Amino acid sequence: MRALDGLTETGARVSIHVSDLDREIVVLAGDDFVTYPVAGLGSVPILIETAAGVRDGRLDPDARVARESVVPAVAGGLWQRMHAQTLRVADLAALSAETGDPLATNALLGMVGLDAVRNRLVSMGFTRLAVLDGYRDVRGPDDAPHMAVGTTRDLARLMTLIVNGQVVDATVSAQVGEWLTRSNDLSLVGSATGLDPSAHDDDRHGLLFLNRTGHDDGVRSEAGVIAGPRAGVAYAMTVCFDDLSMAHRLRVHDAFRTFGVDLMEYVY
Repeated sequence: MRALDGLTETGARVSIHVSDLDREIVVLAGDDFVTYPVAGLGSVPILIETAAGVRDGRLDPDARVARESVVPAVAGGLWQRMHAQTLRVADLAALSAETGDPLATNALLGMVGLDAVRNRLVSMGFTRLAVLDGYRDVRGPDDAPHMAVGTTRDLARLMTLIVNGQVVDATVSAQVGEWLTRSNDLSLVGSATGLDPSAHDDDRHGLLFLNRTGHDDGVRSEAGVIAGPRAGVAYAMTVCFDDLSMAHRLRVHDAFRTFGVDLMEYVY
């Protein structure tokens, strides 16, 4: 908590929520009702709608999408560097979940539709969690100001529903959970787990970890689940800050890592 207090003293806005999965109690909460931009965490609802579309037969997991047909977003990602000009829907979902690939995420959003993603969130009772747009390199006056916004309370609840098999149904929940278990961004909370970023879905010490992160100018956000032999928690943390120097940015990252250490101590 001292690390979080230090962030707020510098003018950063911090929102945090932690729930115990077994006891169904709130372990920690701070401004968890405030809506902030969450950047790439918007990919989680897109993945949910993708899995639901495959389950319903509206999407063919083997259908191929051409890269040239996707809204461009060249700031990061693997697909733009690959020789493959087309990818299967199933591969796009894997890229989006595991690496946060912007082009892959935009391709999925183009297939399922923004309205369907929004309606899905509303149907699940998420009134303060919304996907506004896909990834964009530059946001003009006619574009949504952020890819996604949400509260940490809603983000932690969404992760709880995923691991409990309650997002749409057990099949959809299992598929989304499998995708997120392979997420390789361990730069924030995940850095405290000691897991291999590229292979941590079957940890020898019995640690269950799934997460998705959001990175944008002045925004860091993460939501996920950590479960060990003593307890399991769903968590979400968002920090909005003035990215004025490397010191400002590293202070935020250090707070996420300290938070991760606290969560590891709780579940072990």
